[in-house]
Amino acid sequence: MTPQDVINLVKENDVKFVDFRFTDTRGKEQHVGVPISAFGEDKFTDGHAFDGSSIAGWKGIQASDMLLMPDPATAYIDPFFDETTVVITCDVVEPSDGKGYDRDPRSIAKRAEAYLKSTGLGDTAYFGPEPEFFIFDSVEWKVDMSGAYHKIFAEEAAWSSGEKFEGGNTGHRPGVKGGYFPVPPIDSANDIRAAMVLALEAIGIPVEVHHHEVATAGQNEIGTKFNTLVRRADWTQVLKYVVHNVAHQYGKTATFMPKPIVGDNGSGMHVHQSIWKDGKNLFAGNGYAGMSEFALYYIGGIIKHARALNAITNPLTNSYKRLVPGYEAPVKLAYSAKNRSASIRIPFVNSDKARRIETRFPDPGANPYLCFAALMMAGLDGVQNKIHPGDPADKNLYDLPPEEDAKIPTVCSSLEQALEYLEKDHEFLTRGGVFSEEMIGAYIDLKYEEVQRFRMTTHPVEFDMYYSV
Repeated sequence: MTPQDVINLVKENDVKFVDFRFTDTRGKEQHVGVPISAFGEDKFTDGHAFDGSSIAGWKGIQASDMLLMPDPATAYIDPFFDETTVVITCDVVEPSDGKGYDRDPRSIAKRAEAYLKSTGLGDTAYFGPEPEFFIFDSVEWKVDMSGAYHKIFAEEAAWSSGEKFEGGNTGHRPGVKGGYFPVPPIDSANDIRAAMVLALEAIGIPVEVHHHEVATAGQNEIGTKFNTLVRRADWTQVLKYVVHNVAHQYGKTATFMPKPIVGDNGSGMHVHQSIWKDGKNLFAGNGYAGMSEFALYYIGGIIKHARALNAITNPLTNSYKRLVPGYEAPVKLAYSAKNRSASIRIPFVNSDKARRIETRFPDPGANPYLCFAALMMAGLDGVQNKIHPGDPADKNLYDLPPEEDAKIPTVCSSLEQALEYLEKDHEFLTRGGVFSEEMIGAYIDLKYEEVQRFRMTTHPVEFDMYYSV
């Protein structure tokens, strides 16, 4: 869509408001609305002024003036607001020079796309994430000086078999690891997912599949089509928005938190990737699983930098409660065409156009703009420096003899460890000015605040283990 197309959309649908949206460092969408009387085509050239001083990890109060620059190609009519509203995703721009703010995630992703072209290695990066999520009936938590607790309520949960419900307990529910994927009534979320799918398609995001996922208590996935790096990150933000709001309309609550339930599968975000040039898929070749040497080097770059990447692809303290062996979590830094326990999988496909890799350790807590940009920058470093990933791993990596197991590197075991690796290993991210040193420093500081709060908070399980010492 062009600016004029957006103006036409506004007129044809009697739009009352325009909602400008952008994404903060942590990956949460923010918004500011303007009545249609204050909206015109000049917004696409002059931008919309706002105060960036209150966004965590961004500018201080002494330099707070920023501009939201709307991208007309992202416009859609919001399906949830009472008053007809057009939503437009924005870049955050420095008013002094008109350039993308160095801490704006979408601007970073755009610089990553520009860097790919500048290298001459390729001209297009395609991404296809698979963010999983839970839908619960209700959730409670409390954290203060008197103590802490959380409680998940889900009629579908395996632990609800002895509960009393209005109308009776039907008994049809997936057990632990039993959600992949029986028909209803065991799968209780089909109609909610269908409503989410219809909302996504009405917005213009093509959906390829929806289904229940492995865990009990309402783990789900909606598979949407791949697209270019920035556009696919845009779609991921819209998907999260739709999932949260459709669940809310049904009186439920949805979460992309990687590990909300103890003892069952967590939610991952497998990320499919390929690099193209002049209409040709550079990942297709005659090597292992139909891969090119280019693709193997790309894999080598991701494996080399994986622990630094974890700080961006798995950016929550909760992320590392998922990344443990035994829960289909890809903790082993290896690649394979057959083995889903490897952190990088090569899916079976029928054509070279579909040839791609699937990085399996990221989770949906990641900021998609930063996640996709960082993965591509690591992969390109592998290509530029011909980092071969070694032999593929076609064995079950969770069931290796100790001497073999010790030879295969793993992802980080905590956010603190990941941040330490990012501090030491981030030169590959700064090439071409994609990530600035200042942005990486601010990101690390922001995340260390979360680490420190988590570290200082007494946990209920510590009472269980230590109260009687």
